Amino acid sequence: MDDKSLEILEFPRIREILAGFTEFSASHELALEIQPLSDYEQISLLLRQSAEARRLLSLEPGFSIGTVFDIREAVALAARGKILEPQTLIEIRQTVAAMRQLRSTLGKLSERLPLLWNIADGIVEIHRLERDIAKCIAPTGELLDSASPTLAAVRQQWKEVHQQLLQSLEAIIRSPKRRRIIQEPFVTEREGRHVIPIKAEFRSQMKGIIHSVSNTGDTIFIEPWAAVQQGNTLRELAMEEAREIERILRDLSATVGIHQAELCHSTALVAELDLALAKARYAVKARASEPTLTIFSGEGEVAADEQPGIIRLVEARHPLLAGKAVPLNVEIGRDFSTLVITGPNTGGKTVALKTIGLLSLMTQAGMPIPAAEESRLPVFDGIFADIGDEQSIEQTLSSFSWHISNIMRIINGVTERSLVLLDELGTNTDPAEGSALARSILLYFLSRETMTVATTHFSDLKVFAHTTPGLQNASLDFNPVTLAPTYHLTIGVPSASNALATASRLGLPIKIINDAKGMLSKGAQEMETMIADLVSGKQAVETTRRDLERKRIEAEQRNTELETRLRLLKIEERKVIQETRDKVTREAAELQKEIRRAVSELRKEKSELALEQARKVLAAVPERLKSEIWQPKVDAETDEELIDESSIFVGDTVRLKEVDLQATVLSVSQETRQIEVRAGLTKLRLGLDAIEKVASPHGNTAPKFIPVRRQLSDHPVRAELDLRGKRAEEIEWLLDSYLNNASLANLSEVRIIHGFGTGTVRNIVRELLASHPLSKSFRPGEKGEGGDGVTVVKL
Repeated sequence: MDDKSLEILEFPRIREILAGFTEFSASHELALEIQPLSDYEQISLLLRQSAEARRLLSLEPGFSIGTVFDIREAVALAARGKILEPQTLIEIRQTVAAMRQLRSTLGKLSERLPLLWNIADGIVEIHRLERDIAKCIAPTGELLDSASPTLAAVRQQWKEVHQQLLQSLEAIIRSPKRRRIIQEPFVTEREGRHVIPIKAEFRSQMKGIIHSVSNTGDTIFIEPWAAVQQGNTLRELAMEEAREIERILRDLSATVGIHQAELCHSTALVAELDLALAKARYAVKARASEPTLTIFSGEGEVAADEQPGIIRLVEARHPLLAGKAVPLNVEIGRDFSTLVITGPNTGGKTVALKTIGLLSLMTQAGMPIPAAEESRLPVFDGIFADIGDEQSIEQTLSSFSWHISNIMRIINGVTERSLVLLDELGTNTDPAEGSALARSILLYFLSRETMTVATTHFSDLKVFAHTTPGLQNASLDFNPVTLAPTYHLTIGVPSASNALATASRLGLPIKIINDAKGMLSKGAQEMETMIADLVSGKQAVETTRRDLERKRIEAEQRNTELETRLRLLKIEERKVIQETRDKVTREAAELQKEIRRAVSELRKEKSELALEQARKVLAAVPERLKSEIWQPKVDAETDEELIDESSIFVGDTVRLKEVDLQATVLSVSQETRQIEVRAGLTKLRLGLDAIEKVASPHGNTAPKFIPVRRQLSDHPVRAELDLRGKRAEEIEWLLDSYLNNASLANLSEVRIIHGFGTGTVRNIVRELLASHPLSKSFRPGEKGEGGDGVTVVKL
């Protein structure tokens, strides 16, 4: 595609909008690099993938590719032998897991989404890598003891030595001889070594290594000689732990590097899927859909109802104007290949031109467009635009020269399968010469059979389009009452430029407007009047057509309503007849019982005459039921019996009205209008009015309850924080971190131990608590709580 035209039509902004709907960096880059294509099959595939992605979002509105990172660079480094950081390995594990889940989900929907599944099917699942990383590295990035037996053993030994060291130092602190020289009775750390805070004036009375001095100089932090060897052992174990961690990370990184090809290929496939989903998300936001592609004649088979190479945009909106765009309806290529659009200034001609071009570019980039689904667009081998005005003083280009250079660029690249968009053709020069040049340029593109759309204000160009086969006028309508543009495009009629009306609407003094009208030639005024009358007449015809269409729709709706009412009346009539028949049947049953009793008595009396009379009475009721009045009505057109829509079939569940009992249908007789059912172990035969159908429960599936698991910390938060021996610059971070953890652990009150000392730590703590959002109130500790060496905080 022509890069200059892509810029003129603002296609880079469409890329940016699409990129905003992606979910990870690789697909974001794909969106920013998307290009309009010219291969029919490839464009068709991309549009069908986009349609499937829209279907997926309708099936699962919250669907996402999951936590996926662009791991390709890290994987390449691992393949070259670099040891990856734990956090990078965690991202690789999360990505591999998300890929596996994505492939599984689309696999379940493969029959409904075959194109998306074709992409997802290529994702390689690497279960072992996922398990190995999860086994070795915690989500926080810490190496787990389960990573290797050696690491677990070293850490266990470190804990034991550390405990012994603390016990040795605490024994020194508790020693009566040492109590006088110790500043605070606790063990702290300096430069990775365990030390005891000693008063500065007694430093000579504690043999050991000085590692630090407090800010005030009053406290010396000394590692006693007795603890040096244990401290060295701890340091050695820590180094051994670091070496083992490095070995584990090296092994994991090497495993990642082995799978470089699979991981990079799978990441690219996920990016492709996310790009299709980004198009679908854009379609939802912009109310867009995928248009139907058409082809130019000679390129392939064309459907019987379709003419090749046609632009048909229905309710099309400029994608950069959001909700402000007036829908555009236009068709080019059926009876003409060149459309000349006229209309008032600021009437929307350039917007219409850009809408046609930009939607064509979006279609050929495989994107849905903000237009109705009936829209059709051909596949162009090039889309060229000359829109706007870019003068260049440095290159000594005037506006006219700039336009001519654009047209030369277009002429050199255009074919019969191209689309050309020309704005204000022939302007910025002498009107007579400009008009002649514009007509000649349009004839050139017409001779090349190149689809062309141009805008103009030249009156003779409107006449030229009206009289030249292959060209057609179109106008953007102007409201003669309000003197404002309507932005509605009408094909077949040119429009007056309405320059004077537009100038008046924009506030130009009326005297200037009237003087300008007086300077117009009589022919020009008559032409403008004739065009205005044509537009008004066409608008009147269009209004009449819309009224007739509205009345036709209303008549169809009334007919549908009447047919529905008639059908309901017939069903009601049949229901009344059935109820009456059932009533007579019940009466006949009672009569049969009476007759049987009478027969029994007659047999005792041995009277044949009386017996014959009883039999006649018994037979009267069935004969009556066979009469025409009790037969079901038949539709005169279909010769079918009228039945209720909720027909009952064998296997349905019904409720027996009189006893409120459910039963299963065994058989249904259309002749007698009776039904046989089974209720438990009992079979019954009833009339249809004695039962009612029970709705099937299959559609009401109870929602699944998915429990939410909460990961509890292995280290519960204590109700106190010991800050004794800490540097001033450490206090704020330690206190803030502790208060956050205590709040999350639902502690309502905590103790901050800062000791007495010089009061520096106490003052820092209380200043921070005074403004901390988690601190409700605080107070010094009471006598049994540590006195002023402790601050009690309510959260």
